[in-house]
Amino acid sequence: MIGIAFSVKDPAGKGIADFIKNYYSLEKSDECKNAVECYVGKNFYLVGFREDVIYFEFLDERIPENTKEYIILSRHSSTKGIKSYTVHHTGNFGEALYGGRKRALAVANPITAHKLLKLLRNNCIDAGKDAEYEVSYEATHHGPTENDKPLCFIEIGSTLSEWKDPVNHKIVGQAVIELLEDPKHVCREIAIGIGGGHYPRKHTALAIQENICYGHIMAKYALSYLNDEMLSLMTERCMPKPRTIIVEKKGTRREHREIIEKYVEVENMIVRYI
Repeated sequence: MIGIAFSVKDPAGKGIADFIKNYYSLEKSDECKNAVECYVGKNFYLVGFREDVIYFEFLDERIPENTKEYIILSRHSSTKGIKSYTVHHTGNFGEALYGGRKRALAVANPITAHKLLKLLRNNCIDAGKDAEYEVSYEATHHGPTENDKPLCFIEIGSTLSEWKDPVNHKIVGQAVIELLEDPKHVCREIAIGIGGGHYPRKHTALAIQENICYGHIMAKYALSYLNDEMLSLMTERCMPKPRTIIVEKKGTRREHREIIEKYVEVENMIVRYI
């Protein structure tokens, strides 16, 4: 089973959830603990909570234990107001300003995240939104960090107008439904990413073009936290484990690349520069 969670106070997450609920004609269930809304599908739970999504540290306790992974439906905010459909993993390379623990990462789900990214891109193009909306990975950021099962976010950005738009609910909701109907997905390789902006466009393009599935991505602004311990955490908190570290060369300095190159040599991994 896949756990699909959202905040009932979030117009984007609630709108996507309602689209999925109506698509499957789901009836309310009492199988979820301390939930405002709980629905059970053939291979998923759809669960709404009062808390904001960045504080969903309780999913292992509140969603039935036969759940193998989580997908969080959410809004995305951008100071630049970029219209977007995004996918990302969660965690804090440094301080925990927006949920989770400091220097802690959730378990990344690179295969599910990559499939959602490709489905979002296809649905965006099919809806004629590709000139208006960006489809992208985001770098790892915010909570939750403490659940034991893999987790990824799928989001609508970036203002209330986009969050409330039923067309966007359908584009994102349909991507989730397509994954539920056919969850199998083959990646050419599993990787973690270093460098690039919060919207890591080079990593996103590579993922689409070469079928590379990313776990955690550390943006350029977080590189002050790059060390062996954090690289180990990025690798270990990823299921399945990555064997490649992909580095945006222009977004890193020599000292960063030296840390990475020494790490991959010891860990018998591969480093690739883009």
